Amino acid sequence: MDFFIQHCCMSVSVTRGARRRDEDSGTDVGEGTDEWSQSKATVRPPDQLELTDAELKEEFTRILTANNPHAPQNIVRYSFKEGTYKLIGFVNQMAVHFSQVGNLIPKDSDEGRRQHYRDEMVAGSQESIKVVTPEAETLEEEEEPKEGEGEAEAEAEAGSQTDIPAAAETTEKVIEEELMAPVQPKERKLTNQFNFSERASQTFNNPLRDRECQMEPPPRTNFSATANQWEIYDAYVDELEKQEKTKEKEKAKTPVAKKTEKMAMRKLTSMESQSDDITKVTQAAKIVERMVNQNTYDDVAQDFKYYEDAADEYRDQEGTLLPLWKFQNDKAKRLAVTALCWNPKYKDLFAVGHGSYDFMKQSRGMLLLYSMKNPSFPEYMFSSESGIMCLDMHVDHPYLVVVGYYDGNVAIYNLKKPHSQPCFRSTSKSGKHTDPVWQVKWQKDDMDHNLNFFSVSSDGRIVSWTLVKSELVHIDVIKLKTEGSTTEIPEGLQLHTVGCGTAFDFHKEIDYMFLVGTEEGKIYKCSKSYSSQFLDTYDAHNMAVDAVLWNPYHTKVFMSCSSDWTVKIWDHTIKTPMFIYDLNSAVGDVAWAPYSSTVFAAVTTDGKAHVFDLAVNKYEAICNQPVVAKKKNKITHVQFNPIHPIIIVGDDRGHIICLKLSPNLRKMPKEKKGQEVQKGPAVEIAKLDKLLNLVREVKTKT
Repeated sequence: MDFFIQHCCMSVSVTRGARRRDEDSGTDVGEGTDEWSQSKATVRPPDQLELTDAELKEEFTRILTANNPHAPQNIVRYSFKEGTYKLIGFVNQMAVHFSQVGNLIPKDSDEGRRQHYRDEMVAGSQESIKVVTPEAETLEEEEEPKEGEGEAEAEAEAGSQTDIPAAAETTEKVIEEELMAPVQPKERKLTNQFNFSERASQTFNNPLRDRECQMEPPPRTNFSATANQWEIYDAYVDELEKQEKTKEKEKAKTPVAKKTEKMAMRKLTSMESQSDDITKVTQAAKIVERMVNQNTYDDVAQDFKYYEDAADEYRDQEGTLLPLWKFQNDKAKRLAVTALCWNPKYKDLFAVGHGSYDFMKQSRGMLLLYSMKNPSFPEYMFSSESGIMCLDMHVDHPYLVVVGYYDGNVAIYNLKKPHSQPCFRSTSKSGKHTDPVWQVKWQKDDMDHNLNFFSVSSDGRIVSWTLVKSELVHIDVIKLKTEGSTTEIPEGLQLHTVGCGTAFDFHKEIDYMFLVGTEEGKIYKCSKSYSSQFLDTYDAHNMAVDAVLWNPYHTKVFMSCSSDWTVKIWDHTIKTPMFIYDLNSAVGDVAWAPYSSTVFAAVTTDGKAHVFDLAVNKYEAICNQPVVAKKKNKITHVQFNPIHPIIIVGDDRGHIICLKLSPNLRKMPKEKKGQEVQKGPAVEIAKLDKLLNLVREVKTKT
């Protein structure tokens, strides 16, 4: 049974009137009386209020209401009839302060009456049963006459007629008392009909199963041979000779070499013991990490794969860039992105070089390789003492990465080997640069199939590096000299001012020809065959040339950008630029699109990315969009993905942002009825040639 204490509404009148006691009153204590019989004097607290009789008799009314102050007053429920949320007017104000579950049933309830009736029925059925006592049994036995005793009884009846009536009366009284006495039923505990339950369960035994299989017996071959004493003797002699040779080698070694070998063996064993547990789960952990990241960045992956900006249909020529993933690492937080390069084999993998363009704050550098499948952490990580200023990945060996450092060294990292140090590295003895290395490029292998790459530096040297027998061998291809800057010394000698190379690029078809950009703003067309002269010189920019790139389709066209806010497109047969674009801020990097000969992107130090399509608009960019979170961040580099319609940009805070090009930024020629759309390099060359011919005609007229 549940007991509830509820709020009730009542009016309570409280009279603030208490009988005032005379504080000065007391009983006089006579002499000789005991201390215990003395009256107690009332102690008045110092802060007690002194109230008048009128104030004491004044009544204050307090009203208790049944409203629960904690009950919500703004409950709404959905009305399916009206289809809206409706406010509920009545709110249950009852508050339960105490509740107890009991096992008593009220007598007046239906259940109580039923149980009472059931008990009376049981008691009545027990009373109706005849009760047989041992005394009654003896009486019945006495009443039955036995054979041979009839005569004796007849004789005895005469002598004892006076005793029979008294005995009969006593027995009848005993039987009547026993029959009249009510039989008390056995007490039973009443079960609570509300929460009583009885359960039983039996466990299920699984059936036994026997599985048998029969396999094919392994193949057997019979081998037999005979061994004589000479063969056994020769085997023993060979073993002794091997042991003697190993002893001689150990004797020839110095004690220092022995110690180093022992230390190396100990390190290997310790590394194996430590890394056994880790290496076993490395591959599985990478797969799990990629699965978790795919779930975390599922919306970004869906946008990368399927999203196309529908607003491009209503724009005439403009496009947008959709931000996708953002790559960053805590260890490279304060390092600028100095180089970006996509892997030529794995199209989701790209390398990032971290260093610093602030020459007063040079510190360490880092080489990180990220995958779009795992944007939260790099796949590979290498650290260096000097800042990395440039890098390039080999086309045929995508696991080889060459980097150029701020201190003038070049090095090669092998991604197959998990060492943190580079496999090959230049030294001061092997001809390293004396100034920062601004760009490195892999080239075709030499005649002996040795790996070969080039580097350019501010010291004016363009160096060819070759890997010969696990060693870097250098050859100076050309030394840059500034024209018209020779000064004569009184002794009759001439001093040439060295040109500071900042960027270079090799022609896609003519192997020996390459372009070099300098800090003076000039671009030199050079040849590997001539080390002292330039093929041509272009007065390109008023400040340092930041990048020089040949067009991937057209063999005559190249592009340059500079800190003088301009991007220029050139025909290498003409000394004046074909197109000039002013972007109102220093241009950090430019990149040609791999899918079109007329599309290129440029990034500026004000945090904006600019995308141009000369076939759509040859006067201005079709997309100008800020892509960094803060205006203070300067974008340093940009790269197009070889197959996907995305670009990556890096800033001076170490962040790399992946952006998707909208359909207007990658327009393809429309299909015409009955005609097939022509695709391929020839079409791209013809498209760019058409634009160049228009510019050439204008220049010839002027």
